[in-house]
Amino acid sequence: MKDGFITVAAATPEVVVADCVANTHNIIERVRALEAQHAKLMVFPELCITGYTCSDLFWQDKLLDAAQDALITIARETAAVDALIVVGLPLRAKGKLMNVAAALNRGRVLGFVPKQNLPAYNEFYEARHFCAGSACDGTVAIDGVDVPVGANLLFTCSTMPNFVVALELCEDLWVPCPPSINHALAGATVIANLSASDEMIGKNSYRKALVSGQSGRLVCAYLYATAGLGESTTDLVFGGQNMIAENGTVLAQSELFANEAALTQIDVDRLAAERRRMSTYPAADSTGYVVIPFDVAREETTLTRDIVADPFVPQDPELLAHRCEEILTIQAQGLRKRLEHTQAKTAVVGISGGLDSTLALLVMARSFDLLGKDTRDIIAVTMPGFGTTDRTYTNACSMVCKVGATLKEVSIASAVEQHFSDIGHDISNHDVTYENAQARERTQILMDIANQTNGLVVGTGDLSELALGWATYNGDHMSMYGVNSSVPKTLVRHLVRHVADTCGNEALSKVLIDVLETPVSPELLPPEDGVISQKTEDLVGPYELHDFFLYHMLRLMYAPSKIYRLACRAFDGRYDAATILKWLKTFYRRFFTQQFKRSCLPDGPKVGSVAVSPRGDLRMPSDAQARIWLDDLAQISLTK
Repeated sequence: MKDGFITVAAATPEVVVADCVANTHNIIERVRALEAQHAKLMVFPELCITGYTCSDLFWQDKLLDAAQDALITIARETAAVDALIVVGLPLRAKGKLMNVAAALNRGRVLGFVPKQNLPAYNEFYEARHFCAGSACDGTVAIDGVDVPVGANLLFTCSTMPNFVVALELCEDLWVPCPPSINHALAGATVIANLSASDEMIGKNSYRKALVSGQSGRLVCAYLYATAGLGESTTDLVFGGQNMIAENGTVLAQSELFANEAALTQIDVDRLAAERRRMSTYPAADSTGYVVIPFDVAREETTLTRDIVADPFVPQDPELLAHRCEEILTIQAQGLRKRLEHTQAKTAVVGISGGLDSTLALLVMARSFDLLGKDTRDIIAVTMPGFGTTDRTYTNACSMVCKVGATLKEVSIASAVEQHFSDIGHDISNHDVTYENAQARERTQILMDIANQTNGLVVGTGDLSELALGWATYNGDHMSMYGVNSSVPKTLVRHLVRHVADTCGNEALSKVLIDVLETPVSPELLPPEDGVISQKTEDLVGPYELHDFFLYHMLRLMYAPSKIYRLACRAFDGRYDAATILKWLKTFYRRFFTQQFKRSCLPDGPKVGSVAVSPRGDLRMPSDAQARIWLDDLAQISLTK
């Protein structure tokens, strides 16, 4: 349970209708299997002790007595199991019969949560047998112990404060105002739903949408365990579609008609942090709730959930294509408005033949199409300098022609040499002055050409460069509108690839593909034998790592040691632990020391959930120290 991760399971045992002895055996057997997988929360379906389809047999005391005996047996037999176990059964209380979820922990029955919404329409007639539960129904004696019964019970873990569980049953999720809303507002980070939802055409997709939507709306983990094979098929068939969702994403789902368990890890610390971040999420108020503690041992959770190495990039190709179109449209519409508002006649961009300036040019062409303007009013300036290679120069010139923009070439060599002479800098000294003087000369040229043509300078720097401060202050750091400012480098590649695949221009596509295959470089140092000698990722680290770090730091607010742990899993086989740790330290050092550059960023459109604009997502002091973050990493031992 280190770092907030908890292994949880939603499981469907084999059910024998009205045979509580057989069902008890099957439930305990499944508990043992899940215990071997270190599950700390195990959720079973609605009425699983008797079977959901007992119908009028629910009126038989013999069945009800057997169900209660079975519950006691399950509690005793699982007393040594280190988990919160939730099962469903019919329960007599206050002279009525309730459909309840029972929470068990270390041999004790902690509480009963009754179903609040009983369906009595279509194929359902639960109101024939059961009484709806209310907020507090008192207690029921079970094996000589008074056990609380009520809809408003919160089960809180004594060893992990953010692990707070509340329960609802099947139809409770399908109503306009599910009980889980109040449970989450009372502080529950995990909602477990015990269900018996029959199969119909298309129903599995709707259930999945309900579960994922509720977990996202409530910023919670949602476990859905439903009845499956073994239930009576007199009129209905049950498929056992078990699901586990976290904050809008389904993390695990079992196959239909397989009686499998869905098992994964949820991150309750992430959920708690996300709620703190959201100013519109109310403070937890458990007034009116009965808070019941339970115990599970605190241990390091083995991660089996998928940790995506490229969190900014959708894994599904169809979704990725759709996302690329969305982003390009947002970028183009942002620039369109700025050009329209400023009444700029031209848009000016420095074109290097690299990824970022390529994307900016493609966005500018889209903006001009939206405005109905001639793309010849896009002035793309190539400014060869000391590090420019034939490959990037040729690609830059070629793509400008292919999009119909105006190409302008201004060499910076003589101007920079004069500048070095003026300030007394030795041109053979390839230090930061040598590099930054070139970047600032290029920015000056762009600004002056924009003045000449009544234009607007479009910036090309991306989110990853801004996070690392990999930009020359008042050089490529500056523009009049930065279209790439919230696009991470890993996503820039996919956007350019998307245009290459969909532009319908074979010649342009060929150039774009070669740009994608060119090493990322500022080209500020002289090439070696005509080949790029200065590769950015050799200097600051792989962008795929830095984008991973950035996402988990800013979007999920994870601690450095937690990010390191996840990165080691996500990049297993690609980077060793020492390499990941090295570049993670570099990330934190640069992120903190370079904030002053982000504090005065030009305007630019936000396209995703992570951005660093000082007017938007990131308000950070430029003088903040990274010590406590780096100290966290200093505790990591690579010998483990």
